Amino acid sequence: MKAIRLAIFDWDGTLMDSVGRIVACVQGAARDCGEPVPTAQETHQIIGLSLEVGMPRLFNLPQGGERAQALIARYRHHYLHDDTPSPLFAGASDLLHHWHAQGIALAVATGKSRRGLDRVLDETGLRPLFAATRGADEANSKPDPLMLVQILDELGLAPHQALMIGDSVHDMAMAEALQMPRLGVTWGVHDRARLAEHHPVAIVDTMEALRQQLS
Repeated sequence: MKAIRLAIFDWDGTLMDSVGRIVACVQGAARDCGEPVPTAQETHQIIGLSLEVGMPRLFNLPQGGERAQALIARYRHHYLHDDTPSPLFAGASDLLHHWHAQGIALAVATGKSRRGLDRVLDETGLRPLFAATRGADEANSKPDPLMLVQILDELGLAPHQALMIGDSVHDMAMAEALQMPRLGVTWGVHDRARLAEHHPVAIVDTMEALRQQLS
């Protein structure tokens, strides 16, 4: 992958160990709204999607309807107040600094809103490393590739010059739609078999193995 000039990262489940917190907040929202409480495994299937798409899908509700909007509002409330730890994965910061020092441009394409993304970029101190970032409310929800198109246009690059890195089939499908090289990581929400359905160039199990891909 020597021609890769840009590494585009998903955030939740790829760089940040936030899946547990997301599950807790979805389950809290369900209890608040009197909806069936989904299991962690059920919730994993919508992580990476925008709330506007993922919540109705998880609860089998009309998108944009009153019940779906109530769940989204309660989720956001819980996310601000939930104390489930959500640190960066071990080695994530070192990897980003290493690739940045090598001259590889870095970007983020996430199911988070711009507000949520800005919060974690500032909390982690990683904002200066990223040449471009996109949240779900600035494009269409994954797996629509619009946020990748926006990032490529902003940086003046073609799909074959970028690598999408993520832990979910939504990340893989988004990149596949553009014929962009993609790489799956197994420490997030979807396992190796699910990721392999979208023909990534590699699937890695550790941050060190990921680091070696572009080193």
